[in-house]
Parts: sequence; structure tokens; C-alpha cells
Amino acid sequence: MRAVLPIVALCAALAAPAFAQSSASTRVVLADASRAPARATIIDGANWRCEGATCTASGGANQPAPRACRRVVARFGQVTEFSWRGTALTAEELAACNG
Repeated sequence: MRAVLPIVALCAALAAPAFAQSSASTRVVLADASRAPARATIIDGANWRCEGATCTASGGANQPAPRACRRVVARFGQVTEFSWRGTALTAEELAACNG
């Protein structure tokens, strides 16, 4: 039993940064802040919360960033920035997402 506790503590310590990072690395800036939902909105399993034009999400389906962007644009309108799980879209990808 004594050997198990340090292993569990080590696993929890190593996993904590991954959980904290996923929320901050999934972010969108809406072109029109009035389209931001007042309540948390779930899109493909991601829980989106907005403050003004900036929205962040936690969780979500394992999918490519361009697809996730298209799903968000369909609900929130055009975006000026989009990053999904640490992958930021380029200007060309944003144009395709908004198109």
C-alpha cells in the first residue's frame, strides 16, 4: 500500500498540467461580440464560455482544428482568431473557416 501512494501522487502531478493547458489552448475571438452566447454552449462536446468577444473551451471531440472552427462559426458567426487544443489556424485557414 505504501508503494502505491507515491505512484498515484506522481501520476496526478504529471497529469495536472495537461488538464490546465487544454482549457487555455482552445480559444476563439468572435468578429461580432453580440453573437457570443450568454450561457455556456456545448459544441461537439466542448464546453464554450464567452466573455465579450473572446470564448474559451474545455473538453471536446478529437477532431482537426479547421473542422472545429467550422462548427463554432456555424453557431457563433465569423471569427478573427481560432485555436483548438494548441493548434492556431493561419489566416488562410480562418478565411476558409469563415467562408
